[in-house]
Order: sequence, then C-alpha cells, then structure tokens
Amino acid sequence: MIRDLSALLRSLRIYRFDHAHQQSLRRLYQPFVKKDGLVFDIGAHAGDRTACFSRLGARVVSIEPQTLFAWFLKLSNAWHSQVTVLSCVVSRTAGLKTLRVNTRNPTVSTLSDAFVQAANSGAVGWQGQQWDRSVIVKAVTLDLLIEQYGRPDFIKIDVEGAELDVLCGLNQSVPALSFEFTMIQRQLTIDCIQRCMALGLTEFNVSMGESHQLAFEAWIDGQQLMVHLSSLPDEANSGDVYARFSPV
Repeated sequence: MIRDLSALLRSLRIYRFDHAHQQSLRRLYQPFVKKDGLVFDIGAHAGDRTACFSRLGARVVSIEPQTLFAWFLKLSNAWHSQVTVLSCVVSRTAGLKTLRVNTRNPTVSTLSDAFVQAANSGAVGWQGQQWDRSVIVKAVTLDLLIEQYGRPDFIKIDVEGAELDVLCGLNQSVPALSFEFTMIQRQLTIDCIQRCMALGLTEFNVSMGESHQLAFEAWIDGQQLMVHLSSLPDEANSGDVYARFSPV
C-alpha cells in the first residue's frame, strides 16, 4: 500500500499539480472538445486529461482500472456531476481481463503481454521496468459505452499496447480520437492507424512525447502518417496519434 500511495503521489505531482502542463493540455484539446459535449478518457490514470476535458465544459466518462487511481478520480470528481468514473478497462470484448501492474510506474500498467515483452527486450528508454503484479479487471467495449452514454465527440486512448484492442471494440463512427503509440511496437501503431481508416477517419496528426503540440499544421492522410512514423528513430520513444473526419 505504501508503494501504491507513493506512485499515486508521484503521478499527481507530474500530471495534476503542474499548472503549465494543464494549460498546454487545454490548448491541445480545445479544438476537439465541445462545451456540453461528451468525451471518453480511456486510461485516465491520475486524471489530468479528465480534468482538462471537464474544465473545457464537456461531460466525461473517465475509465481507470487501477483501484487506488480510480478511487482518487471518484473522490476528486465527487462534486463534478459531468464526470462519470468507471473502474474497468476497455477492450475488444467484454468480460474479465488480466491487468499487469507495474507498481513502481503504474502509468505503464497494461493488458498486453506483447507490450511487456517489447519493453523487456532492452528497448531504449524502457530499462528497469517491472510488471510485478496481476489483477483481474472487468472489461467493456467502446460500443457498449456508446450504447450507455451516447456517442462521444472525442475519445482519448492511453492503454500501453492495448490500443488496437480498444479500437476493435468500436464499430461505429466518431468525430475524432487519439491513441498513444510507442516506438517499441511500430507494427501496432500501423495496425491502429489502419483501423482508424477502416472506421472512416480520414485526417491524421501526431504529438510527440508530452509536447502537447501537433506536429503538422496541415493534417495528413493515414498513409503519409505511417511513412512519417516509420522514419522516426527508436529514441523518439512515444507520442499520440490524432485522427478525425475531414472538417466540413
């Protein structure tokens, strides 16, 4: 429990108590998040994105499977009627799943064994990570969430190597979404972009690391983004892909 609390406090310091971090998130997400609109925050962790979406005036469904982090999210949003916190994961099928927890660095806890294997292969920037606990968690799909809460204006996905599983549980159109990618799973990134294209999303952009800035002033198509990401060195480490329908 002491280690869990220490990890929570570390995440809060990095992601919630940094005013500049929150300001840059606001600038990044403002084009995607409508006042009184709906956002799904898949993999909410310490809730920095949930807080940003809420401050932009959106209703938020915030998904976080780790018990202590979900407890914090529920406590910190107890007076925010526009925020719903669910303690579960999102996957391609509903049911029970095994979450592999990194107790020292819980932000990289994952459903994906392939992600753990890739991180443990000596990849740059991933040395010393240990997934030392497993817990059974409830899983829902994006389609089920939409059935219960409505179609979101934006979906943010940050699930450490399980992004494609999340996207495969979505079988209807949404205006825009983002998903995290890492250089240690390049093919997974390509597969996720192709899934977005199959869902009808036509324009793409990318934000590297925690820059909170889109790399391209003019959005590009999926094929162009796949070429761009394939050219990046391993040291680029990670970022987020943004996908949307062409604006009218």
